[in-house]
Amino acid sequence: MRHLPDGISPATIPANALLMPPPVNAHDHGYGIRTLDFGNIDDALETWIPGLRLRPRTDPYLEALVAFSRLAQTGVGATMHCHNSLNIDRLVDEAGAVMRAADELGIRLALSCPLLDFDPWAYDGGPERLRPFLDPADWKEISASIPKYAPPMVQISAADAVAAGNTSPLIDVQYGPIGPQWCSNALLEGIAEASAATGRRIHMHLLESPRQRCWLDRRFPQGVVRYLDDIGFLSPRLAVAHGVQLRPDELELLAARGVQLVSNPSANLRLRSGVAPVVAMPANGPAFAFGLDGTGFDDDQDLWRELRLAHLLHGGRDMTRTFTAGRVFDAAIHVGAKVLNAPVNEDLVLVDYAALIADSLTGDLDEAEVLLVRMTAAHAKGLYVGGREIMRDGRLTRVDYDGVRAELLKQARADLPRLAGERAHVIKLAAATRAYYSGW
Repeated sequence: MRHLPDGISPATIPANALLMPPPVNAHDHGYGIRTLDFGNIDDALETWIPGLRLRPRTDPYLEALVAFSRLAQTGVGATMHCHNSLNIDRLVDEAGAVMRAADELGIRLALSCPLLDFDPWAYDGGPERLRPFLDPADWKEISASIPKYAPPMVQISAADAVAAGNTSPLIDVQYGPIGPQWCSNALLEGIAEASAATGRRIHMHLLESPRQRCWLDRRFPQGVVRYLDDIGFLSPRLAVAHGVQLRPDELELLAARGVQLVSNPSANLRLRSGVAPVVAMPANGPAFAFGLDGTGFDDDQDLWRELRLAHLLHGGRDMTRTFTAGRVFDAAIHVGAKVLNAPVNEDLVLVDYAALIADSLTGDLDEAEVLLVRMTAAHAKGLYVGGREIMRDGRLTRVDYDGVRAELLKQARADLPRLAGERAHVIKLAAATRAYYSGW
């Protein structure tokens, strides 16, 4: 048994419990109201994106507190939060609310500030590309909601302002370009320069879907990863999420530059992007971590199940497994901490290991193997972050989860009349999006 944080009595720890560093959720979006709950059913990524318009308008503090609390109850004490708002004018206030939620709960947080200036409606031209697939009356009505984006340096300055307002040692603020397909060259180059000047990390989606691969190959004939390297974007300060469509030469370049890759197995399957080439990575990297991306396999934000899925997906067919349990937990703990710019081995999760091996007939089972076969959130009984007790006996100690969840749902339901009208727009946008990409 590992040493407990100061102030925690060994008498409170059950016999045959396991204390270990908790896994890190290295890529997520802090969905207090999950996507299925507001009617956005899994689909191919590009046709799923319009459904995000159905997200209810709620207090960002409550949204984050519910999302972070749901994670903490599973035994996860650190998460990457890719903030969802695309309105730069609200970023500082909303980010402050998110950081307050993490601070009150007591978890570690990396906050990725969203930066983009190409609209996500359609690659290779934005909303105008969908216009031929919409009735003129529908286009007139829907196009009124096309967002306008601030200049690159205004957006970067807003992210810097968020970082300047952070007073918690448990929180790290990062630049969050949504993805190269949604960023101009000027914005990407500005972020690279700002990161080099400030030392601030960057967290970005990269090559998630086949259609992103297709468009970025057109936009960057030399290859998007090569372009990012040419502008100084690639460095150990960068983590890229998904990477499903990365080629071997691109993996080698990312490894050479010290970039980390965050794999999201469930999200990639649910949004039909495929399986990341984790086992195809060269021996020298890139280092990889795991994240839930707000869409866990059972929609329960259980990172333990996500690790199991990754272990099985990448197990291969050879007589000897190379994607070992040790590699999985090194990725989930040590590389995950690097992505969050967080320390390693300062936090602990208490696992009811006795329940996992209750029927075991032998006493020499490898603990990592047991965890990857049987561990679920229900077996996480305690959580300690930065020396503070966050969860005891499976219940949070600092937040009334049931109360804040009820308040969040109340706010969400109050927005249903507006969303009823928005649903017709989503259906039409999704159909237009499907038609636009049908020839790709």
